[in-house]
Parts: sequence; structure tokens; C-alpha cells
Amino acid sequence: MSKHVPPPPPRAPDIEPVELKDALEERYLAYALSTIMHRALPDVRDGLKPVHRRLLHVMRLLRLDPSAAFKKSAKIVGDVMGGYHPHGDQSIYDALVRLAQDFSSRYPLVDGQGNFGNIDGDGAAAYRYTEARMTEVAGLLLDGLDEETVDFRANYDGSVQEPVVLPGAFPNLLANGATGIAVGMATSIPPHNAAELCDAALHLIKTPNAGVEKLTQFVVGPDFPTGGVVIDSRESIIEAYKTGRGAFRVRARWSQEELGRGGWQIIVTEIPYMVQKSKLIERVAELMSDKKLPLIGDIRDESAEDIRIVIEPKTRNIDATLLMEQLFRNTEFESRIPLNMNVLSGGKVPKVMSLRDVLREWLEHRKEVLVRRTNFRLGEIARRLEILGGYLIAYLNLDEVIRIIREEDEPKPALMQRFDLTDTQAEAILNMRLRALRRLEEMEIRRENDSLIKEQKGLKGLLKSEDEQWETISGEIKGIKEKFSKKTALGKRRTDFAEAPDVDADLEEMMTEKEPVTIVCSEKGWIRSMKGHLEDASGLTYKDGDRGKFVVNAMTTDKIMLFSSSGKFFTLEVSRLPGGRGHGEPVRLMADVDAADTVVSLFVHQPGTRRLLASTEGDGFVVAEDECVANTRKGKQVLNVKAPVEAQSCVVVPPDADHVATVGENRKLLIFKLAEVPDMARGKGVRLQKFKDGGLSDVQCFKLKSGLIWIDSSGREFVSTDLGEWIGERAQAGRLPPKGFPRNNRFRNG
Repeated sequence: MSKHVPPPPPRAPDIEPVELKDALEERYLAYALSTIMHRALPDVRDGLKPVHRRLLHVMRLLRLDPSAAFKKSAKIVGDVMGGYHPHGDQSIYDALVRLAQDFSSRYPLVDGQGNFGNIDGDGAAAYRYTEARMTEVAGLLLDGLDEETVDFRANYDGSVQEPVVLPGAFPNLLANGATGIAVGMATSIPPHNAAELCDAALHLIKTPNAGVEKLTQFVVGPDFPTGGVVIDSRESIIEAYKTGRGAFRVRARWSQEELGRGGWQIIVTEIPYMVQKSKLIERVAELMSDKKLPLIGDIRDESAEDIRIVIEPKTRNIDATLLMEQLFRNTEFESRIPLNMNVLSGGKVPKVMSLRDVLREWLEHRKEVLVRRTNFRLGEIARRLEILGGYLIAYLNLDEVIRIIREEDEPKPALMQRFDLTDTQAEAILNMRLRALRRLEEMEIRRENDSLIKEQKGLKGLLKSEDEQWETISGEIKGIKEKFSKKTALGKRRTDFAEAPDVDADLEEMMTEKEPVTIVCSEKGWIRSMKGHLEDASGLTYKDGDRGKFVVNAMTTDKIMLFSSSGKFFTLEVSRLPGGRGHGEPVRLMADVDAADTVVSLFVHQPGTRRLLASTEGDGFVVAEDECVANTRKGKQVLNVKAPVEAQSCVVVPPDADHVATVGENRKLLIFKLAEVPDMARGKGVRLQKFKDGGLSDVQCFKLKSGLIWIDSSGREFVSTDLGEWIGERAQAGRLPPKGFPRNNRFRNG
């Protein structure tokens, strides 16, 4: 009896082992690229993100031209979502709404009918209640789309084709601006004046090597749909356009209205871009109730179609300029609009571009569109000339043609053989209607033929001559400039430029008598302000279990900045600190410092100062002290840390400093160039020193020629200039410090 053999187990499919790290990296990279290229960043050529481009494409397919009747927004959103953009309907509608809002878009691409929201912050009505069609600007962006001017690609399910980019006859990226947040990068481009952009583009065509300084003579700065006044210096504006990064300070436009008998009030007619009017007024009211705006008696909104905010002073003797300066410093009546021209170059590569780069890429795109459009037209002319040649043969041999058509079973091949016609010519003759025979005159055929030949010759010459191409493009740009000139209602510049009035001190300073004080802060965060500058702090007393940590000389008009272990900065007014009697008050009563946080650094705010921030892990960066000022109790997060990592250092960067010295808990000293540490406004920073165990103990910025200074436990100062042994590159491990270096591994006590 044979032994039973079990069947072999089913063969598993081919499984390839993959490292988890590699798989995650690959998928994250794919996600990041998808977000960057297909969602978040605009294309430099047409200034549109995919959702905006798909909206305009669908509206064109629906024949929603500026002269056409409106169609329901629900229809547009549905077609976009169903055919091209498989995301949420609300996100698509939000994009449509923004394109239609004249306070969001400088040159709206959508003409909306119904409630599309307002500057107060009220949202648009649901898409079943609103209607839309394209504007003339959108028509310019789409002009030539049917003429093979751009490439098409399959949509998400391969059922239809969509344009990769629009022909973009309008400089949309800079004219309307763009915002977007991708993975690891962002875009923020404010709107500009189209006529000025056209002037800059025309100059760039004439002078290809023109620099940003010259172009800014035409593009003087942003032009916001809500108007306002830009108060930045000319130099800072030019620098922002050179680097593609920067910011613009925009203020509300106001005037003083006399009421008689010495009374007056302030009328605000324009507010900064992207600021909601209702929230702005609410913010002012909150500050008034907290008695932080003592010069203001009342504020009310009298706006109808135009903005009219009325601000009444507390008394008629107050200076209006000083009152407004206080509003600008404490509210969004002054707003900071960032500039980060991070866009997709050629639709593929994310890149931060200068003003010149953006204009140049738009012009190159227009040149490519012109060439492709010309080739398309040449193809049409060639086909028409071929048909006209067949018509002429038919006219000259009309009787024979009629006979062949009537008598032959297969007239097409017979015509082709009899008169040596092409397939296209024979088809055109056979498809000709009888009524057309009366118009079939030799002179007319020859006239059209000659006209097309002449046009063909001109187009071929255009393709051969780059100068002619640029001349044609210049003509198109001049047409756009004329259509949106500053004499028109839409093209008129709305944002002006001015210098901020020279106000020596803010209201707090003017209301506070300037006196010397000493700020004392204990290790547990109890803070007080003592009159005069103490020469000896040894006599200070603290609560049981507590001890001194910071003793800082200041003036009552100063601001104190506090840096916590969570990486946050808090700003305190010296005049509002508790007096020197007793032990003071916890700092948590004046700022929202977490109970688990410790105070890393406490110092008097000095505008223009730079500081080096570092964490216990050894990461850090340089930040301008002005960027760290917090306007609220919540503070301002600057150094990003995650438990158990904490903020460790906040040291001054002297103006003449060129090197950084770091020392770890492992007693390793490293010196490297200050230039290796980036300037940032917020973040984690870069690795300053590498540690196998422990973390960063202290950091110092100094001038190498002057030497490295440290202070021992006895208060004696040492200077070392022979530092070649410890000089290396950032993120190295370092070496043991020189003899005499403090055992606590710190450059200074405390």
C-alpha cells in the first residue's frame, strides 16, 4: 500500500523584501512632488494652479464667454470635479469664488452673479445660488488654446484631455498674485499693476540684459485690489524683487475730517490686502476695552459699497498722526504682506525667482505659443491651398466633373485618376454643395489663393526671424497695456507709496516717564522691577527654595524680551512690571509661559540686533531680534523644539563677529565660521555641533582676530587667540578645550 503524499503548499506570489525606510522615503517623496506640481504651486507661465486652470478650461468648454449668459456655479463645479479635479467640491468652489472677488483678485478671472462674499469676511452663498462666467482677462489666458499652442495631457482617469498650461497672453502670475503651501515650501506673490508689468516686459524685450533695478522703474511695487499705502523704502523693495523673497508693509489709507469747533475725526477709506474689515474693527474694540488704545474714543463702521471706518479721538487735543501710528503698531491697520516667488519653472521645477526671471519666463512662453500658433496656421493654410487647387480644377472642368459624379460608381478614385487630384481635393469636391457652384468663380478662387500664399510667406518669414517674433509679441503686449491702461477703471493704480512719519517713540513711551530700573527674575520665574540701576545684586532676597537668575539694567520705556525653553519669545513692557517690594510676581501672570518651561534668557530689546538661538540637541540659527517681538500674551514661536529637546541658548551676534564657538556637555569645543549658520525667521535650524552623548552646553559669537573670551568661576576674564586647533566646520564633534577653560563648560557664569 502506497504512502499518502500531501500536496505541495500553494506557491506564494513573488514577494520582494523592501527596507521600510526606503519605502517610506519613496512614498513621501511621491506625495511631496504630487503636492508641489499638481496642487500647491502656480506655474510661472500662466500664474495658475491646476484647480484654477481646470476651472477656466471647463468654463471655456461650457462657452461661458464674457458675452454669454451666466451658468450655475454648481454646474461648473460639478463638471470640474467629475472630469478633471477629483477633490472636494467645496475646495473647487472656494477657488472659483476667489477668482470672482474683486477684493481678492486684482484682475478677476470670473464674473460672478449672486453673493460671492464681501470684505467683511462673510462667505459666499452655496454654489446652487450663484452663477458665473469668464471675464475678458480669462479670455486672454485661454486665447489660442484650440490652435495647438500648448500641450494636453490625459485627465486623472484618462477619459479626456486637459491643457498642461494655458497660452497666457496676460501676465497673470504677477498681476493677480498667488499663494500656496506645498511640502517644505510656500508661495506668496502679491498682485501688481498690469500696465506696469507690460512696460517692464517691453523693456526686457528691447534690453534682454536689463537688471531688476531697471525693471523696478516700471514695476514700482505691488498694486493691491483693496488699495492701501506701501511704506517700505525703495531699497528694500528692489532687494525683495532681486531675491524673490521679502515683505511689504501696507497701511490703511486715512484722512482727517474736520467737524467744526475744533472737533475732528479720522476716516479710513482703504484697508490692507486680505484683512477682514469686521475682525479688524472687533480687534480695535477689544484693545479699547483693555485700555490699550487710550487715545481712541470710539470706532464705528459706516461702510456701504465703499469702505468708511470712522475713528473718534478721546479728546480733540490729540495728534491724529500719533493716534494712527498707535493703531498701525497694534492692529492690522498695518499689515505685512510676504513676498516669496517660489513657482514652477517650465511647469516642473520649483524655484524662487526674481522679478526679471518671472518676466523672462513669461516672455519665453509667449514666444513658444507664437511659434506653435504660427505652425498651426501654416498647416491650415496648406490644407486650404490644397482644397482651392482642387476647386480650380473642378471649375475649369466642371462638365467633366459632373459627368464623372453622375456616371461613375466610384467617383472619388475616378476624379483622382482623371485630374491627378489628392484624396483631400477629391473629398472636398464631392462634399461641395450644389448651391456653392454659383459662387465657384475662377477670380474668387484665385484671389483667396493669392491671399493665402501671401499670408503663408509672411508666416514663414516670421518663423525664420527672431526679431519679427519679438516684434509681434511686443505688439500683443502693447494691446494688453492699452486695454488695461492706468486710465481705465480696472487698470488704475490703487496702491500708493509713502514714508512712515517719523515718530520718535510710541504712546507707551510718551506716557511713561523715562527712569532707570533693574529687572530681577528668579530661577522659578518671579519677576520684579526695582528703581535705579543696582551695582551690587548680592543683597537681593528671593522666596524660599528659589534663587536669582537674571539681573538686567533697563529704562522704564524699554521692552523686555523673555526666551523660554519651549523656543518661544515673550515681550513685556518694563513700565507694567510689578514693583520691587516683596519678591515680585510670577511671569506666567503677564505672559502665557507654560508651567513646565524655564526662562533661558531675559534681555532688553535692542532693535537691529541679531541673535543666535540654539537647542540642547545642538541645532540653531541666527534670527533678527526684531522678528522675535511678540505682540500677544501667547508669545511667538521662533525656535522649534520637541520634547525632550529644549531651547538652550540665545546669545547676541556682535556686528563684527565672524566665528561661532560651541561647547558640549561632553567638554568638546568647536569653532566654525558664522557664515555657515543660516539666517531664519523661524524653524529648527541646522546642526551646530555633533554629540555622541549629552548635548550643547554653551555657544558664543566672536571675532576670531580678537580671540575667544571666557570667564571662570572667580570672575576672571581669559582671552585665547591661538585657536587653530579647534577651528573646523559646522556639525563636527570638536576637541577638548584649552587649559583653564571653566569646568562648567560655559563661556560665562550664569
